[in-house]
Amino acid sequence: MAQFRLHGSKVLAVDMSGDAVKAKNGAMVAYEGQMSFKKKTGGGEGLRGMVTRRLTGEQMAVMEVKGQGTCYFADRASEINLVQLHGEKLFVEASNLLCTDAALHTGTTFTGLRGASQGNGLFTTTVEGTGQAALLSDGQAVVLRVTREYPLQVDPGAYIAHTGDLKQHFQSGVNFRTFLGEGSGEAFQIRFEGEGLVYVQPSERNTVGGEV
Repeated sequence: MAQFRLHGSKVLAVDMSGDAVKAKNGAMVAYEGQMSFKKKTGGGEGLRGMVTRRLTGEQMAVMEVKGQGTCYFADRASEINLVQLHGEKLFVEASNLLCTDAALHTGTTFTGLRGASQGNGLFTTTVEGTGQAALLSDGQAVVLRVTREYPLQVDPGAYIAHTGDLKQHFQSGVNFRTFLGEGSGEAFQIRFEGEGLVYVQPSERNTVGGEV
């Protein structure tokens, strides 16, 4: 299995000995050894994945990298966060997924109105199996634990990914910018309930109503 390691906080080094990884298209910045590159389309494998991507719009251009040596990946000097999966499922925004072990299965899943608030469609990318994934974040990501006693509210623009037995609800609410008079329309939140981990970034993506 390919070995993921950080080369600083903004470059991912992947050591391969005949292994393969799937990475964001164009994210390779250098490599040592013998590597082959094959362009693919993310959001799910096979015919079902192709149909799902066409219906949902949750699509990302990816490449399969295979070979002997070390390949280096980065994307616009974003921070990189490593996630180790042991058979569980990772839910992640397509724009925040940098690289995964080739053995991990990717797909899409319905997430409800949260996608509508962000303008990213109603679906998000899933990564499932045993192996490593590398996530991108605008600034150092924070990992927050959700328990049944303590649910979590998250700004949709700051959300990156989550794992565990979590239910998410899209709801209207207020935030700090609303009180400052800087909000542009209604503020939205995602409420997570259950047991699991949520990854958030200290920066917000633009949404349909501006930054929320």
